[in-house]
Amino acid sequence: MRIKIVLGGWLLAITLAWLAVLPPELGVSPLVDAQGAATGWWQLRQQALYLSGLWSIGLMALAMVLALRLPWLERPLGGMDQVYRLHKWAGISAALTAILHWGADESSDWIKGLWGRAGRPARDAVLPWLTDARGFAKDLGEMAFYLLLAMVAITLLTRLLAYKPWRFLHRAMPLVFLALTLHTVALMPLTFWTLPLGLLMGTLLALGSLAAVWSLAGWIGRARSHAGHIHAVRTLGDGGAAAPVEVICALPASWPGHRAGQFAFVRFDASEGAHPFTIASAPGSLGTNAQGEQLLRLVIKPLGDYTRTLGRRLQAGQRVDIEGPYGRFDGRGRHRRQQVWVAGGVGITPFLALLEARQPGATQAPSKLQPVQMHYCTRDAATDPLLPRLRTLCAQAQPPVTLTVHGDAQGQRLRPQDLQATPGPLDIWFCGPQGLGDALHAHASGPRPWRVHRESFAMR
Repeated sequence: MRIKIVLGGWLLAITLAWLAVLPPELGVSPLVDAQGAATGWWQLRQQALYLSGLWSIGLMALAMVLALRLPWLERPLGGMDQVYRLHKWAGISAALTAILHWGADESSDWIKGLWGRAGRPARDAVLPWLTDARGFAKDLGEMAFYLLLAMVAITLLTRLLAYKPWRFLHRAMPLVFLALTLHTVALMPLTFWTLPLGLLMGTLLALGSLAAVWSLAGWIGRARSHAGHIHAVRTLGDGGAAAPVEVICALPASWPGHRAGQFAFVRFDASEGAHPFTIASAPGSLGTNAQGEQLLRLVIKPLGDYTRTLGRRLQAGQRVDIEGPYGRFDGRGRHRRQQVWVAGGVGITPFLALLEARQPGATQAPSKLQPVQMHYCTRDAATDPLLPRLRTLCAQAQPPVTLTVHGDAQGQRLRPQDLQATPGPLDIWFCGPQGLGDALHAHASGPRPWRVHRESFAMR
């Protein structure tokens, strides 16, 4: 809902500023006058070209700023995972509105074919020092448009492309934005710059360009990155190809600490880049190593092309860079609402940290906690390597956490309807497969509304 509100508000602000610059004759002239001049069509085409272009570059500027991982955006948007979801949808929306912009531009051939050039308005004046750059800016914008569509398509088809080439291509997006910024500045009418629309677009283009340069320089997250090393690494369960890997990291004194349920961007290999992993330990629960460095736990399941080989490549003493912490998945809902935790597969990791924070003697136990009904969905409850620890943590948690395990192999798959048996209004905290999360959201607006807090670990 927040994503829809932000995108809608963003487009509304640009649209209102555009409405203030509309020429008074728009809508007065007939689409085709008595002499056969398509004056009205040409005017509509021109304004559609302007508005769609403003929408597209404005949304791209938003996407560029969101990519900076600014911590202060977490509170209004509900966590860094939601910041990245908004970043993704801003990029997709920018591509869709760019298609509208391209369509408006190409419609000139359709109008000329039916009614000719009669009634076509003269070119608007642009910034005087960019008059001679019109042709170059138009060609540059067209090339950048095709690159934008290709990159957004690649982003949507993540399963067809390994992470490393995807990351390499995605890092070119700032260059596309800078090219489209030049296209916009060179072709936007001079009159726009003297009105509130010019101030709005100038601000967006400046912020987006600064964000693009920051990204190209490799400075995103640098101020929140901490160089540590791997303290210990082991494969859980039977050690098979699908077994999760537990990595204990030792961090320097600069690490600010984290709250249970948060995640970090972790880089084991400089050439690979950082990946988001949930911190699966509560603050202080692992203590420190012999050098007094703070320890934290990551539990990584081999789900993708990168994580499948981590268990074989990681070893104690290896450097690790951890950026963060991020996230607002704290498992603490409103009072007078029944707290329900739903975890699926590797989505159990934030709940492990939340459960550790409820153990007797926890060093940084949150206050005003409530009892919880917890549902854990797993492929096979008989062989799940994390289940024994989960049962122990739930049994010792204070306030109590009542655990229900749903094993697919045992025919115990969780259905959203099963949660209806829990009395009272519900606060549901979910982390797991997208299908189950979507099903919970579909039931959230039922006869007894649920509040669903969802942690998304799909960052691309």
